[in-house]
Amino acid sequence: MSNHIHSYLALGDSYTIGESLPIFESFPYQVVQMLRKKNMLFHAAEIVAKTGWTTFELAEHLIHTQLNQQYDFVTLLIGVNNQYRGLSAKDYEADFEFLLKKAVHLAGDKADHVIVLSIPDWGATPFAEGRDKEKIASEIDAFNSINERISKLYSCQYINITPGTREAANDASLVAADKLHPSAKEYERWAAQVAEVVEGRLVYKLIS
Repeated sequence: MSNHIHSYLALGDSYTIGESLPIFESFPYQVVQMLRKKNMLFHAAEIVAKTGWTTFELAEHLIHTQLNQQYDFVTLLIGVNNQYRGLSAKDYEADFEFLLKKAVHLAGDKADHVIVLSIPDWGATPFAEGRDKEKIASEIDAFNSINERISKLYSCQYINITPGTREAANDASLVAADKLHPSAKEYERWAAQVAEVVEGRLVYKLIS
């Protein structure tokens, strides 16, 4: 096996940071731990994300930030704040496509090394009590239909985590103490799916 230590860049918002949890319980850190347990060499995840960021704010940050020229894998999870602030789907579509193209470039133009995660449904959390949960769900579905279509257009990997996040409505263990963000248990479920995709790409590379 190669001695190359793989790099991983995680782009996003509070869901990528693991808001209200220790950083090691965030999904990017859990991804790396899972892969290391399978004897795959990985640097710690580099996280470019901030609570509250929309697609536009993430894009602005990337334009003005010097990152490594290339990463072996990149994940992108962004859009909940667009929905939360009532921003347009049209703007989301343009911003998301820009971000995805940037992610592919940062992954050394290997589109299959870019993994997009769908937007979680925060309407299923206790934080959304008293709000129009059906409206939240339908708007998030609309944003996810956009990010899924664009991801497939660019031949990137896509993981639909949204249905699992809706289980929080009946399972408090999937929600953090702030009653809004996912718990470490929920992030572990995302991380397992991301790690499976990454492992698949690395195994494919070895046998091809």
